[in-house]
Amino acid sequence: MALSERENYLRNASMNRPEWMPCRISISDATWDQLREELEEVLVRHPILFPDFKKGKRNYGNWDFGPAHRANEKFTDAWGCVWESSIDGLEGQVIKSPLDSWNKLKDYKVPDPLKQADRAPANWGETAEQIEKARREGSLVSGGLPHGFFFMRLYYLRGFENLMFDIATENVHLPELIELVYEHNKKIVEQWLKIGVDVVTFGEDLGTQTASLISPKGFHKWVVPVYKRLMKPPREAGCQVYLHSDGYIMELMDDLIECGVTIINPQDLCNGIENLAKYVKGRVSIDLDIDRQKIIPFGTRKEIYSLIEEEVRKLGSRQGGLSMIAGIYPPTPPENIDALCEALEEFRTYWWR
Repeated sequence: MALSERENYLRNASMNRPEWMPCRISISDATWDQLREELEEVLVRHPILFPDFKKGKRNYGNWDFGPAHRANEKFTDAWGCVWESSIDGLEGQVIKSPLDSWNKLKDYKVPDPLKQADRAPANWGETAEQIEKARREGSLVSGGLPHGFFFMRLYYLRGFENLMFDIATENVHLPELIELVYEHNKKIVEQWLKIGVDVVTFGEDLGTQTASLISPKGFHKWVVPVYKRLMKPPREAGCQVYLHSDGYIMELMDDLIECGVTIINPQDLCNGIENLAKYVKGRVSIDLDIDRQKIIPFGTRKEIYSLIEEEVRKLGSRQGGLSMIAGIYPPTPPENIDALCEALEEFRTYWWR
């Protein structure tokens, strides 16, 4: 009997001989807004990757892009950070930080995650019901912290330059702020473990194109202790611990694995396929973030096929430990999305044919 999607995912994550490589495509609202019906025609040709998609379900003229994703609209999140986006369907950036002065810390109130999520009210009862329904149906169940849960949250609150100075000078107020953010995240992790999930996800962007945003020394001092405290309970509960980061993170990889990460989601070309094969393959499962800057948006069908082939050959194995995710953003044309779908469908079973 063939494995279920959940069983196959967990076998792949633990490198215990899955039957295919898990892969998925995440299409940004900005791309949907750009391509519309052209994109629908692509998706219906690939039911393996989009089994539940049906044409005509999306109301393009009245689509809610969500807070911090609507062009030229300021949005204040639960932490008091003011966001603004310039493109419908793409997340904006923080343009005003509530703790730009340490004088404001003594009166600052961290939101209660049991009542308030970052951008909407929290409803853990409804969330638990949804998770239980998915579990009964045999689906993989996961939960996690919002993107930018710790390091990014610190610079959302302080402002990026302020935080860099705080780290460089070891500001005396920084440990207090770190503890406040940790306690907030700890409550969320505890809720997911109480509900019961297969995977706990952690996501924030730690790298630039060529280096980590924070020095390895600073990362080890300020970030690693918090990551370890947050990731230890899920590991002890038997959950997979998933970490996403955009940017170059190879110089942080040993620390991330030591923190308890079991599935790492790094960008492919930014970190280097050879680097990932040499230093990461076999140590933890790799959920590879497929290039979204060069080959997928601008390459030929042959170049897209060759990229996926190279990554599967160099990073995959019959034991598993490789999955793929592709984020699609403008100006990726529909024919390139179609080429990507074909390549993923071709190579998802490469190691088991």
